[in-house]
Amino acid sequence: MRQLLVPFYEHPAERPDAWEALLRVPEQLYGVVLNPASGSGSSPDPAFAAVAERLRESGVRVLGYVDTDYARRPHADVVRDLLQYRDWYGTSGAFLDQVSSGADAFAHYRRLAVAARAAGSGSLVLNHGTHPDPAYLRLADVLVTFEGSWETYLAAPDAPAWTAGYPADRFCHLVYEAPADVDVAFLATRRGAAVHCAVPGGGEHPWGTLPQGLSAAAPL
Repeated sequence: MRQLLVPFYEHPAERPDAWEALLRVPEQLYGVVLNPASGSGSSPDPAFAAVAERLRESGVRVLGYVDTDYARRPHADVVRDLLQYRDWYGTSGAFLDQVSSGADAFAHYRRLAVAARAAGSGSLVLNHGTHPDPAYLRLADVLVTFEGSWETYLAAPDAPAWTAGYPADRFCHLVYEAPADVDVAFLATRRGAAVHCAVPGGGEHPWGTLPQGLSAAAPL
């Protein structure tokens, strides 16, 4: 089952062995989030284009990272990123980050979702980092309902009752500072999220480390 959604925010030219580790396990990957410059950047990056092509050839979803700044980033700027990912990297989906969770921002994200689909996003992931208003499930394929440290994850409250009415593969948990000897996938599944990623990294840049089970496959 493809269950790993991997935000790996490292340059392929600087971390080729780590990217090779990801490319060796396409059967485990729900998708990989591409993030050349906290977004698509100002021009195409050949190294990211090459790794995106290899992921696509392996049947892996390639999702372009786009920051929405909790509905504060202008619609046009988000759409520009979506189109550049499509044109420069052939992405098959989008990973919208810092997404608002309240119903008051739903109309804004509905417009963004329409734009993402029009830009060719067959897979749309919204990263709320918490459980949002359930209406957001109408917009996206997957909602990230937790992003945080392992310690915070252990203390996180149970999922709200409404989530039980949807398949577990509609929800994702992203956990950093995860110890090597814990089974985050098992806990995520128990909490109703079939898609997940757990990495050992922490600090300001936890997503520069590989998921559990892959870290040993490449020098970090």
